[in-house]
Amino acid sequence: MTDASALPGQPRGQVLSGPATERAVNVLAPNASAMTLDGTNTWIVAEPDSELAVVIDPGPLDDTHLSAVVDMAEKAGKRIALTLLTHGHPDHAEGAARFAELTGTRVRALDPALRLGDEGLAAGDVITVGGLELRVVPTPGHTADSLCFHLPADRAVLTGDTILGRGTTVVAHPDGRLGDYLDSLRRLRSLTVDDGVHTVLPGHGPVLEDAQGAVEFYLAHRAHRLAQVETAVEDGRRTAGEVVAHVYADVDRSLWPAAELSVRAQLDYLSEHGLIQPM
Repeated sequence: MTDASALPGQPRGQVLSGPATERAVNVLAPNASAMTLDGTNTWIVAEPDSELAVVIDPGPLDDTHLSAVVDMAEKAGKRIALTLLTHGHPDHAEGAARFAELTGTRVRALDPALRLGDEGLAAGDVITVGGLELRVVPTPGHTADSLCFHLPADRAVLTGDTILGRGTTVVAHPDGRLGDYLDSLRRLRSLTVDDGVHTVLPGHGPVLEDAQGAVEFYLAHRAHRLAQVETAVEDGRRTAGEVVAHVYADVDRSLWPAAELSVRAQLDYLSEHGLIQPM
């Protein structure tokens, strides 16, 4: 068995519902798959001595899961006062409207189509609920509307799908763009260097204890894949499918459709920077 401390980001281990930091509790959704790993992590975040809590990414439209989130908060003596979304993919956001009905909360998101209430989210916003402070960090790339939430008191960042607890994420072309994603990773790296963030609370997979190591791994992985794609094109691969079959030959074929989205984003990036001819 591989020592977790030797893996990128130092994953904590098994993904479970329960406390992850002093202020963050995970409720694992029952939607495990090749793309969602163990399932969606729905985060309840609150100050320990406050009666008010924030929920980030209610997850899929599954009443059993949504009720479990409410029950977890209530058992801790908390009332859910606000719902936030990292992005609009269904495994994170599909249950948000129903969750708002159950809790009477507003839903704040970057995408106006996902909001319930007048307030959205924007870069630099600071959200305060019951003494809790969350800072909005724009991290487009996986999707155009992707956000992360910096939790300074726990020296943690909630990353949605921008950084996962295991493996790497998809740049979901055409909505996701590789250049944006690389900028977002650098923005997260600055949180680890300048703001002391050391814990990643991801949208899927285990908690990561080494945030800077995780970001550096992601940046190195993207650079490596980009070089592989550029070489594949130079060697005569002329379609995204041909590039995927070559570059991702050792990856489970069930993941090739997702890989093709990332390859298309990489091809666009290489073309925009004049490194290959448009395909």
